Amino acid sequence: MFKNLRESIEVISIMPVSDERKEILQPLTEFIQKKAEADERINLNFICTHNSRRSHLSQIWAQVMAEYFNIRNVYCYSGGTEATAMFPKVAETLQKQGFHIQKLSDNGNPVYAVKYAENAHPVICFSKKFDDAFNPGSGFAAVMTCSNADAGCPFIAGAEKRVAVKFEDPKSSDGTHEMDRTYYERSLEIAAEMYYVMSLIR
Repeated sequence: MFKNLRESIEVISIMPVSDERKEILQPLTEFIQKKAEADERINLNFICTHNSRRSHLSQIWAQVMAEYFNIRNVYCYSGGTEATAMFPKVAETLQKQGFHIQKLSDNGNPVYAVKYAENAHPVICFSKKFDDAFNPGSGFAAVMTCSNADAGCPFIAGAEKRVAVKFEDPKSSDGTHEMDRTYYERSLEIAAEMYYVMSLIR
């Protein structure tokens, strides 16, 4: 894992997770633990309305924390109720936190390769619907990261489990002097919760 990213994780490891959030995260932990005990593939699909901010941050940090805790067979995806584009500030924020990011295409919906270690397969990020062919079609946990997607999608075809772990949208800070700080803090918050979940898996 890249040195700067490890340093970020050292900070994340001591960030508190409230009892209320631990309770919200419990169903996700149980899904991963059950799959790990059965030595089955662990597919996690993080879903938000536009697949532009929170769902990508969750996908990336969950994949990294699974690697950090050496949990095998974890495959993280993301999607939306509609496709837009991954917001550029997300990539910029992750880069500051130690990831190496390569933009593979530069159209209206760019594709990013997000690397967390020299020899690890990068996390491929672009905005897509949750049921896009790129994502798993069955046997996955649908992890709802925003209220709109949770309310707007009462049924997720193929999901083995549905878990709502909603995060505040950093978009509210767009165009303000708080923007950099808000995205940085939201990324750390999501990272801390994914660290907590993966730290419990045995």
